[in-house]
Amino acid sequence: MTKRQQNALKTRQKLIDTTENLLKKDGFNALSVEDITNASGVAKGTFYVYFKHKEDIVTEICRGYFKQIENDLSQMKSDNIIEKLTIYFDHFMKAVELYGINICREWIKDVIDPQNENVDHGKWQYDFGMLKNILNTAVKNNELKEDTPVELLTHIIITQLYGMMTVWCVSDGVFEPTEWTQKFSRFQLKRLIGEYLI
Repeated sequence: MTKRQQNALKTRQKLIDTTENLLKKDGFNALSVEDITNASGVAKGTFYVYFKHKEDIVTEICRGYFKQIENDLSQMKSDNIIEKLTIYFDHFMKAVELYGINICREWIKDVIDPQNENVDHGKWQYDFGMLKNILNTAVKNNELKEDTPVELLTHIIITQLYGMMTVWCVSDGVFEPTEWTQKFSRFQLKRLIGEYLI
């Protein structure tokens, strides 16, 4: 990798890190590209070398967090799929809460409008694919039976998680997603997949 490429990667990462810090402090709606570039110490045009819109950099931040969850799960030595899914749900909701209710509202508002070209319409497919992969891996590793209806279970579980995010936004933060994710794991998860456990 050339020095120029290394510098480009550093600048891109600096924009991402700065945005993440600003999001936690000020929230999505108050954040502008100019805020990001000023805090990063780069020209405004530099932002657009790496990202089209501020939504793109938020997507990058969220994807990075979820990629880390996937990596952590793949490193787990336990063959207990209930434990793996519980950890996945917990990390999923902690990521949602980390970025705050306003970002969650913005994401939900934008993602349900298929005409909006400035948002990540692949998030649903990404989350669905990650969860489906966890279940497929459990089948492959003989944690779940071969006839486990992976597609159906993935749909049921992911809609539950997305529903919790939506209720969090609708309740103005009264509903606590992490708490309810833990309840879901404790009371519903074994009922959903229990008959397929080996």
